[in-house]
Amino acid sequence: MEIFDDRFLATMEQVVTIHHTIYPQIDPRDIFFESLALRALHLAGAAGANMDQTTANMAGPDLIVGEQRLSIKTETGKGTKPGLITITKLCTTEREPWDAETLLERAGAHLLRYERMLMLRAIWHEEQIHYQLLEIPLELLRLLGFVQLEAVGRRSGIGSLAGDVSVGGERVFRVHFDASDRKCSVRGLLVNRCNMLREWDQRL
Repeated sequence: MEIFDDRFLATMEQVVTIHHTIYPQIDPRDIFFESLALRALHLAGAAGANMDQTTANMAGPDLIVGEQRLSIKTETGKGTKPGLITITKLCTTEREPWDAETLLERAGAHLLRYERMLMLRAIWHEEQIHYQLLEIPLELLRLLGFVQLEAVGRRSGIGSLAGDVSVGGERVFRVHFDASDRKCSVRGLLVNRCNMLREWDQRL
């Protein structure tokens, strides 16, 4: 069952447009996009699959559609770059032990909780927002399990760790484990390595 079909993509654009009739200058981010995605899936039929939005801030999928567990992400800040993706919180980690092997293992285990990852991105211009709706390949993110982490930053005590993931000699993203908030983020992920589902402009 393909849930990200043409009907869903067209409906997703429509519900985001409707959102802007109520909140002209506010993009739908985080749980608001989750709700819009769920609504679009319902309106598009999603091949009759059962659907559910899980509890906010709980570990695991954001939406469940039939047998497919979805991670829903947004990147909508004014600094969003057209060709580079930032996932500010891929997952959180425990405080101990804070070592490369354990951190990579936890991030990899987190990614196994999903079948697919859907992201809405907003690139701001003076009179419009350019939206990108894309699917981030989980098999690409799972390459972080092979990265060589190094200490970064100037924080005293337990420090942050980061490393680059490359494919065919090209850096495709950087994984960063922040010691201050215990979050794993993905930075500089190449858009052209992802599946662009739909793009459109929203007038402000």
